Amino acid sequence: MDFAQLLKIFARDRSDEARYSPAVCTGCRKAGVFGNPDPKHVSTSFVERNNLTLRMSTRRLTRLTNAFSKKLDNLKHALALHFVYYNFCRVHQTLKTTPAIKAGITDRTWTVEDIVAMLSKPAN
Repeated sequence: MDFAQLLKIFARDRSDEARYSPAVCTGCRKAGVFGNPDPKHVSTSFVERNNLTLRMSTRRLTRLTNAFSKKLDNLKHALALHFVYYNFCRVHQTLKTTPAIKAGITDRTWTVEDIVAMLSKPAN
């Protein structure tokens, strides 16, 4: 696994006009934490896109809906289902296949029936 950090440096404006305005980013520092990360792929855009996809497709993360998870176990199961479906079942427009096939983890697009078949049988 490769992991890097992007540290953004912001300028502070001491005037009253800038009190409620966002600070201006004046620079960035990229630092590898472990592994061998590719510096051109160190960006907050990848994480923010993943967060948006997760929030938009998993309503349990939206607090003001009736699907909001009140139990941690329910949230964990909902997120696990999202990630399995997103990576193994959903054909992505840019990849023209699933991320799991592209990564060489599987050789076919899974169906929802495949996910259900992975579940353990309930105890009587």
